Amino acid sequence: MFCSEQRPLLGQMGTVMARIRSPRNMWFRQCLALCSMAALGCSGPLVGVTVVDEKTALENQVLGTYQELSQEVLLVASVRYIDPEGKLVARPALPPGKEAAIRAMQRSAFNKDDIDRLKAQGILGENNVGGVTIVAPDKIASDRQSFVTNLVDEENTDREVLMQRILATNEKLTQQDMPKIRGTFAALNRDRARPGDFVQLEEGTWIQKPQG
Repeated sequence: MFCSEQRPLLGQMGTVMARIRSPRNMWFRQCLALCSMAALGCSGPLVGVTVVDEKTALENQVLGTYQELSQEVLLVASVRYIDPEGKLVARPALPPGKEAAIRAMQRSAFNKDDIDRLKAQGILGENNVGGVTIVAPDKIASDRQSFVTNLVDEENTDREVLMQRILATNEKLTQQDMPKIRGTFAALNRDRARPGDFVQLEEGTWIQKPQG
């Protein structure tokens, strides 16, 4: 079941995805899929997290920023777009911070299949500060070590950009709140992890996510 506030966003995503069919737009479809997944974070309980009012409010801020960025991703895909009055206009220039966050979301979407595959192999896990960690380096073939290391670095860099965007766009948050933002990202990522994926609980213990 989806949260009531997610249904309009998911409906919009469905309409856009239905229109994007050509192979050259495959990367963009992947990016939209990631945006949709990000918007599902409030469904179901969070693993190893006691949700209180403060955390719930922060989760809503995180999800709200993802929703905003997902809409901007649609604009970045074209040099023109339809404004609220139905007119075809040029895409406005984006502030540097937002542009960087959108590019981070796009690259993360591009890398998602490889990240998911490495998680399924038990090589990567979701850590408790919002990033991914190599949990089984011995499982990486020697000719793949550089690839995996670079992939993890890219993913963690992109997630850091997104977390910094959360901080920059919420006037009630300061740099001192970054640990809370990281913890919220980690909680949402644990919630979306598939059964069998390695996740790090809030207190530091690594487990494989159980069924159900």
